[in-house]
Amino acid sequence: MKTAELRQAFLEYFRQQGHTVVPSSSLVPHDDPTLLFTNAGMNQFKDVFLGRETRDYTRAATSQKCVRAGGKHNDLENVGYTARHHTFFEMLGNFSFGDYFKREAIHYAWTFLTGEQWLNLPQEKLWVTVYAEDDEAYNIWKDEIGVPAERIVRIGDNKGARYASDNFWQMGDTGPCGPCTEIFYDHGPEVAGGPPGSPDEDGDRYIEIWNVVFMQYNRTADGEMLKLPKPSVDTGMGLERIAAVLQGVHSNYEIDLFQDLLNAASEVLGGVPTTEASLRVVADHIRSCAFLIADGVMPSNEGRGFVLRRIIRRAARHGNKLGAREPFFYRLTDALVKLMGEAYPQLVSSQKQIEKVLLQEEEQFAKTLDKGLRLLEQDIAQLKGTVIPGETIFTLYDTYGFPVDLTNDIARERGLTLDYEGYEAAMEQQRERARAASKFSIDYNATGLSLDGRTEFTGYERIDGHETIRAVLVDGEARNAQAGDEAVVVLERTPFYAESGGQVGDTGLLTWSGGRFQVTDTRKEGDNHLHIGTVLEGEIFPGLEVDARIDHARRERIKRNHSATHLLHAALRKVLGEHVSQKGSLVDPDKLRFDFSHFEAVTPEQLREIEREVNEQVLANTPVQIEITDIDTAREKGAMALFGEKYGDTVRVLTMGTDNYSIELCGGTHVARTGDIGLFRITSESGISAGVRRIEAVTGLGALAWVEETERALRETGKLVKATRDTLAEKVQQLLDRNRQLEKEVDTLKARLASSAGNDLAASAVDVAGLKVVAAQLDGADRKALMETADQLKNKLGEGVVVLATVEEGKVILVAGVTKSATSRIKAGDIMKHLAAQVDGKGGGRPDMAQGGGSDPSRLAEALAGVPEWVEKNIA
Repeated sequence: MKTAELRQAFLEYFRQQGHTVVPSSSLVPHDDPTLLFTNAGMNQFKDVFLGRETRDYTRAATSQKCVRAGGKHNDLENVGYTARHHTFFEMLGNFSFGDYFKREAIHYAWTFLTGEQWLNLPQEKLWVTVYAEDDEAYNIWKDEIGVPAERIVRIGDNKGARYASDNFWQMGDTGPCGPCTEIFYDHGPEVAGGPPGSPDEDGDRYIEIWNVVFMQYNRTADGEMLKLPKPSVDTGMGLERIAAVLQGVHSNYEIDLFQDLLNAASEVLGGVPTTEASLRVVADHIRSCAFLIADGVMPSNEGRGFVLRRIIRRAARHGNKLGAREPFFYRLTDALVKLMGEAYPQLVSSQKQIEKVLLQEEEQFAKTLDKGLRLLEQDIAQLKGTVIPGETIFTLYDTYGFPVDLTNDIARERGLTLDYEGYEAAMEQQRERARAASKFSIDYNATGLSLDGRTEFTGYERIDGHETIRAVLVDGEARNAQAGDEAVVVLERTPFYAESGGQVGDTGLLTWSGGRFQVTDTRKEGDNHLHIGTVLEGEIFPGLEVDARIDHARRERIKRNHSATHLLHAALRKVLGEHVSQKGSLVDPDKLRFDFSHFEAVTPEQLREIEREVNEQVLANTPVQIEITDIDTAREKGAMALFGEKYGDTVRVLTMGTDNYSIELCGGTHVARTGDIGLFRITSESGISAGVRRIEAVTGLGALAWVEETERALRETGKLVKATRDTLAEKVQQLLDRNRQLEKEVDTLKARLASSAGNDLAASAVDVAGLKVVAAQLDGADRKALMETADQLKNKLGEGVVVLATVEEGKVILVAGVTKSATSRIKAGDIMKHLAAQVDGKGGGRPDMAQGGGSDPSRLAEALAGVPEWVEKNIA
């Protein structure tokens, strides 16, 4: 059975068992500070397990794309050296949210693995582990499934603490957890290794293929295990692992999917044998890199982008080792799209973008790779012992962009190790950046408020309402709030929009007889809207009925800006290309900000075209259509999902503009007709990271105010240069041309002055140990004049030292020169370091010429007067 067929069979089996097949979530976890990347199938259901979110189903099945290459779950250094470690993998999983539990989960797993119409694995080849104290699971396996007792292994607390066991799963240090049962496949006695729980369990004979977790408890920060009101099930089976079992191979790299990728990589690299370990690295890394880019991650020097850059560079280095001298990695994108594009359509739509990102990164890395490798080779050749010094590792990273794992790869190939302690000491700042994942830790029980029920949002149709307060929290505690208290208020229903999808939350007032509550922000926690603000007067408490009214004028400005982002997105794709996708947004009352994927600055001509496109749709004044439908129907309509938004099975499809100009999924608030936007003006365009650009814009009265301010600035400028609006550009150009001409004349005069000064200064040189030394201050000179004068003096002196200085805007500028024939006796850089220190500054340079500066002009005369004496003491 091929990998693609296996993936489909799993999903179809559980569909037949009443499970809803849910698409894979993004590799970038939505609104989850605990994770660097999605690394398990349950990540997208975490809030469901925690009780903060409800779905329209209680059973689900997924094939989830996962990455483990940074943070706590980091397999990067093992990739290419083991049979089953990957940076990217697919996790097959079935989930129960308070529906079925142990008995059904175990029966489902066994039937799929051994059923004739499914995988039909030999039952005698399967072993099972259970948590030592989980008699219920043990008995189900033994008495109902019929697994012999000798093939059921009880695993206790084998990791040094209570519940620290291979068979006790925990989401984190806190949160949902419980015992698990694992299913192993026995490859047979011809493969080395012992059964699970034995001293030889790390061998390759017995391979874990499925883990079924029974979430029974919620672990608190103090270690208490509280029973969950609705025990649930979370399972995971690695697609690549089970494919290897079914295809009769021992390495994941031997399955059909990897064989196709290895063959493609071999062809790109000129016929390299597919058994090469470095080729396995390349084949693995193209999957993680392509999927990360498709999900909006761009290479950078921090966080997720830094991990992506490390993976790309590791692939490039292994390709270089296999003989690649030109960029090659990006060329594998096409093979990957053909293999996995049907299951993951975003690969198809993002192919051009993926190729551009990879090519740019390869070209950038190639510029430094050769230099870095030469430096490392030199250090290895001079190495005494088997440990590469930490300073070398630091220099490779800091100067040449080598990640430590890449240096470690090279060291491993040579039988060497790294001085990690020295590296850590030399690179504390960069280490913090490289370990940005350290911020991804959190107490699951402290992330939100323990609120039951849900808030009904009425704000699409209404701006006010008579509502009932369900909860009031002050400093995180449920209690009444008095005048002056800052509090969080939860209503049964609300017209207030909660911050989401880039749109800021609503503000406004809650009023009642004798009281007012100022809402300064609205946010969402699970299914509840949190109204954050201050009690202005009176007392607010649960059960109180209040009149809720949003700031209507503010909401209208937000709606105009939000609707404009949709038109802008469509215009960008039309003008720049369909590779453009949203990478973030901010919509507030004053402006809109839109981040998008694009690899070069948008030209002024393109910006004008984009602006014209949006305003044409505004002027068309077409009605904005909103439809509530299921996610599959929305995708069939061509609806685009907005970056950072989280969607359920029922979605809101927003269509606007002529001929369905823009179709997107969006839960925000919007204008009724495009003409309500009024006017759209782009105020800025800039780059914010590699491959990501940002446009800021204004609409409505904000756009009109921006136009008026621009007109005012033009009028004021025209007055200053005595020009009309029509002649302003020509007049400014004339002034610029005249300014450049005057600058050239000034430079000529300065050169003449430098020549004259050089003649005078040469005559003032003093003899110091056979060298002619000049140290002088030149008032009115700039750095360029100092350099030219120093060069002339060196030519006149024959063999000597020149030190010149000037003061410009309260700062000291220093230049030191040594004639070529004298550099063996004294260095200009050494002179400069000494001299700059005297005026509270620093400097350095080559043996024959150095520059510097300082911030204390009062000590300059004394410093220059001491130059001859210093030269005499330090000359060789």
